[in-house]
Amino acid sequence: MPKNVKGIIHKGRSYAASVELPALLNLRHSSSSIDDDSYNLGGRREDPNQAGYKWRMVIAYDGTRFSGWQYQPSPPTIQSIVEKALTQITKQERRDLHLVGASRTDTGVHAWGQVAHFVTPFNYDRLDSIHAALNGLLPSDIRIREISPAAPEFHARFSAKSKIYHYKIYNSSIMDPFQRHYAYHNVYKLNSDVMREAAKHFIGKHDFSSFVNASHNDRSPDPVKNIFRFDITEMVALLLQIGREAIPPDVVPKILATRDRKELAKVALPAPPHGLCLVSVSYNEEHLRLPAGCPSISFGRHHSISKCKLPFF
Repeated sequence: MPKNVKGIIHKGRSYAASVELPALLNLRHSSSSIDDDSYNLGGRREDPNQAGYKWRMVIAYDGTRFSGWQYQPSPPTIQSIVEKALTQITKQERRDLHLVGASRTDTGVHAWGQVAHFVTPFNYDRLDSIHAALNGLLPSDIRIREISPAAPEFHARFSAKSKIYHYKIYNSSIMDPFQRHYAYHNVYKLNSDVMREAAKHFIGKHDFSSFVNASHNDRSPDPVKNIFRFDITEMVALLLQIGREAIPPDVVPKILATRDRKELAKVALPAPPHGLCLVSVSYNEEHLRLPAGCPSISFGRHHSISKCKLPFF
């Protein structure tokens, strides 16, 4: 499935780059040293024949104070905190939960639609109670938006068909303080037309060796078909330089053709991660079917205020 660049959207003084990626273009956490795809995101091998009940979660988080998604004891990560809450509620050991996220978002990256799954040896009659309990234990900058039963063959990472990311740029001489954690502040005037023109060059199948993180040995024998890492922040940095009219749009295919990260570094510095947000992960319908004998999806409880029964005088 080719990736589809949705475009650069001009909203007053803010620019948002929306990119849909095929599942094989997963973001990789900067501290990861695990290259074997048979491992899950916590570094544990998952048994596909494991008995039990599987549950799917949609998670939103403000990544400002976290070191990305992938588990590590310290500093805190999204996975480690969600696992801690799950172990308290399910009374299961971390290794038995097999929590897996669809995307290994990096340090400082946000998510509105991260998807993860975990397993339990028991079924639930209803999910609104565990849903409320999870959000009660989690810090306010992490929220479980949805929890549902999942088919045994569902895998949050490997069943993913595509992902949509947004990168937000606030283009003004003065930064909006309410946007400072969620948008990159750019003080230079941007030409959105040439940015759109340049973005078209990313559409389709390409060798993205020029965009891998220089701190990793991520070169693949066939990066067109099996890319470990896809740095949206690096791509945005290049588009920013084009928008500033510092370089022409046709530099994109030239950089892609070099398959050399050093060529990108000559014209663009990395863009900060806090402008990036994982918006959604899509799956085929058969992977989202609800198994028989399981509770319905929980979208959270709605509370109501009972009527006042005080007498009127």
